[in-house]
Amino acid sequence: MLQHAYIPYKGYFSSPFSKWQGTLSNDNSIVLGAETAKRWFADKGIDAGMFDYNYHGMTVVQKQCFYGSTWSAALMGMQVPGMTVMQACSTTTTCVQLAAMAVEAGTQKMPFCFMADRMSNAPHLIWPNPKGPGGEVIAENWAMDNFGADPVTGKAMLVAAENVAKLAGATREQADELVLRRYEQYQDALKDGRAFQKQYMYPVEVKINKRKTIVFEEDEGITPVTREGVSGLRNVLPDGIHTYAHQTHPADGNAGIIVTDKSRAMELSPDPDKTIQILSYGYARVEPAHMPAAPVPATKMALQDAGLKIEDMKVIKTHNPFAANDLYFAKEFNIDVNSMNNYGCSMIFGHPQAPTVARLLIEGIEEAVMLGGGYVLITGCAAGDTGASLILKVS
Repeated sequence: MLQHAYIPYKGYFSSPFSKWQGTLSNDNSIVLGAETAKRWFADKGIDAGMFDYNYHGMTVVQKQCFYGSTWSAALMGMQVPGMTVMQACSTTTTCVQLAAMAVEAGTQKMPFCFMADRMSNAPHLIWPNPKGPGGEVIAENWAMDNFGADPVTGKAMLVAAENVAKLAGATREQADELVLRRYEQYQDALKDGRAFQKQYMYPVEVKINKRKTIVFEEDEGITPVTREGVSGLRNVLPDGIHTYAHQTHPADGNAGIIVTDKSRAMELSPDPDKTIQILSYGYARVEPAHMPAAPVPATKMALQDAGLKIEDMKVIKTHNPFAANDLYFAKEFNIDVNSMNNYGCSMIFGHPQAPTVARLLIEGIEEAVMLGGGYVLITGCAAGDTGASLILKVS
């Protein structure tokens, strides 16, 4: 269990998430995310010179991402080294864990975790094929080809989701009820003029042309969920339980999280009485084509390391690209599936990949503060049948 790694209260932000091919679809995610973070620093009165390392999380390559960590750091006003982390949907989890371990070891004092991705307009790559007849090349659609098949199994992520749905004994009716509940929870975040989201969400300035800049302030691409609408949808796979309503959708966005020691976290916090300690981390890889099951062993590892039980968690946030994720998780831990993911989840607000879990983590912190503190679990699956979990203590 970690002892010395903290996140300052309000030392984080997430942009709104843009729908696929929407408002954020034309900007390099590194540049746009770094510009957003720099504005956030200025608004918060944070001196970028305080940071000593930059963990740059991304999953979709952008032009000049060879220099991703140092380029984004320079754009944010940091003259520091860094590394680019690419671990599919658990990219944020890994960035925060690496930063926490560095603070724990004393090798870094205040690293920044910067996550930015653009699923829209993903690159189409051409690889040399010296043995190809007539100079034929090998082509790859970065996003769609990898969504469509894990090279280990040759199977799509949806197949893995249906495999785990069978393990859980989940039904289409349960999936329908779940997505209705998740949409209802997201609606809670919109009440009172989006009061909950405004606790952490930071707008993005998007340049349309030399003369026009717009401010992107709210999620876009949220599909309304009704009982009648969901019940009328066909399953994507004939023998499955998932329709298009029961899975997440690609999105664009960015987020940032400060990690440091307790004293610096309190100095940076607008309310020093509120502390957020990073306690433990867990990871797992399950049998092939069972990706949505991976958060369970990852969470068991994190709980064991922290000396805690699932019943101790005040807030649980999951990255749930499929209904099967939460149905399996709730069954394995014998908890109420309706009590998880208050105020939003990736099934509803979308999945920009690298910043997705950052938003879940931030929302988990804000919910725990509203509840007077407690333990927060953030978990989710990731490509390659893997999963990762973090446990925080909000005091």
